Amino acid sequence: MFEGRVAEEIDRWRGMGLYTRRVRELDAWIFCALHDERLGPPTGGTRLKVYARPEEGVVDALRLSQGMTHKWAAVELPFGGGKAVLCLSRSLADAGERELLLRSYTGVLHALGDRFGTGQDLGTTPEDMRFLARRCPNVHGIDAGTGAVEDPGPHTAFGVHVAMKSALAHRFGTPDLEGRTVMIEGVGGVGAPLARRLAGEGALLKLVDLDEARVREQAADLGAQVLSPGRHLSTECDVYAPCAGGATLNETSVGQLGCAIVCGAANNQLSGLGVAQRLHAGGILYAPDFIVNAGGAAYCSGLGTAVEAEVLRGRVLRIGKTLADVLEEARAQDESPQFAAERKVERVLAERGR
Repeated sequence: MFEGRVAEEIDRWRGMGLYTRRVRELDAWIFCALHDERLGPPTGGTRLKVYARPEEGVVDALRLSQGMTHKWAAVELPFGGGKAVLCLSRSLADAGERELLLRSYTGVLHALGDRFGTGQDLGTTPEDMRFLARRCPNVHGIDAGTGAVEDPGPHTAFGVHVAMKSALAHRFGTPDLEGRTVMIEGVGGVGAPLARRLAGEGALLKLVDLDEARVREQAADLGAQVLSPGRHLSTECDVYAPCAGGATLNETSVGQLGCAIVCGAANNQLSGLGVAQRLHAGGILYAPDFIVNAGGAAYCSGLGTAVEAEVLRGRVLRIGKTLADVLEEARAQDESPQFAAERKVERVLAERGR
């Protein structure tokens, strides 16, 4: 079925399996990538997005599922890496088309059964999750008693906040945000609550987003500066927090950065491991994204179970300690924290894998 670049990606991926389903009525595809089950059943969010070509949706699913393996292992929770992508060629026209897509997706979830757990992600909504949960097992982030769906965004933002303080302490000797300049790229479901948290601790914010009305409204509320997309990377700041699309750190952009630290919520921020090395050589501290952005997954994966809210909050707080340990190991080895983080993942998978 796949050839060229996608076939090469699948070969490098080395996951468990890729489940595909065509939704011809919508010219859409469903891709569910199961990457690893050594720590537990593959688990990850369901993303709904318009792609120029289906192959781009496949690659997204593969990379995101591998990122989930890293994420669960980094925070030492009993899940494996998986991800679903509802790949559209155009925006859905109405509620009827959305229901058709979700009904098709329920067939995939039933076929996979206990082999895949999912929850809300980019492009899907709480109502989507309620729709799926009424028809399928293993939909996470829902209160079994009330049916309320927990928004993972604020918990992800909390984890980024905790991680950022660890990164600041490592680089500057203090975790204090007072007077620190933070540039947030993307002020949506994670970037917006992160901005509010940082502003509450006295950070000086610079915000950038493709949605001009949204970013200006939030900047006015928080007393932040608005930056123009495309020119923002060279802005001088203490922390650059990518909270939108992935791969913003590539061979071209890394030479433009005006920050001391990169610490944000976006998935797959690095276009390749060579970029991690370039950041390190340039004196820029990189906080590995699969640790930094684990808060939403760590919290919402326990909802609907017997785990208490305070225990779930503790899972998110531990992100700070996890990152601090990785940064110290990287310092001792004089290497990028990305390499230290990946070693931690391999240790956890080897020691705890079933």
